[in-house]
Amino acid sequence: MTELYIIRHGIAADREKYHQDFQRPLTDIGQQKTHKVAQKLIDMNYHFDLILTSPLLRARQTADILKKVGLSHHLEESLYLSPGGDIHSWLNWLENWQKNNHNSLAIVGHEPDLSHWAEMLIWGEIKNKIVLKKAGIIGLTLPEKISPIGNSLLFWLTSPKLLLEN
Repeated sequence: MTELYIIRHGIAADREKYHQDFQRPLTDIGQQKTHKVAQKLIDMNYHFDLILTSPLLRARQTADILKKVGLSHHLEESLYLSPGGDIHSWLNWLENWQKNNHNSLAIVGHEPDLSHWAEMLIWGEIKNKIVLKKAGIIGLTLPEKISPIGNSLLFWLTSPKLLLEN
C-alpha cells in the first residue's frame, strides 16, 4: 500500500508579469502560507519517503519548503508533473519506485492536472468534481498488485485554510 499526498503549489505571481509560465515564483504570501501548511504537517507527524515535484519554479519552491521543514530528506523533479503531464507515464515511474519498499509519496504540481489525476485514481475517469486549492492536499491510498486507476481510496482532501485554523 502506498499513501500518495497530492499537493498543489502555493500562491504564485500573476501570469501577466512573466513572459514564461515556468518562471512564475511563489509570492511572499504564497511562501508564508506554504511554510505554515508544511509546519502543520510536521506537527501532525507526517513524513514522506520522497517529494516529487514539477520542475516549474512555483512548484519547485513549494517542494523546497516542504523539504526544508523536514517532511522528507529526498526531493526529485519530474516532467510528468508539469502542466499537461501524462498520468500513465507517471504510473510506470510509480511502479518502479514502489519496488524499493517506499510507501509514502508527496507530489507537487498544478491544477487542473492534480485534481484530474486524483479523480482518475479514485473513479477511473475525470469528473471535474474535485477542486484542489493552492497549497491544498489530497491524500489517497493506492492499492497493491492492481492498477491504482479507479481503485484508489480518498482519505484526505483539505484546503490550506482548514489546516491553518486554530
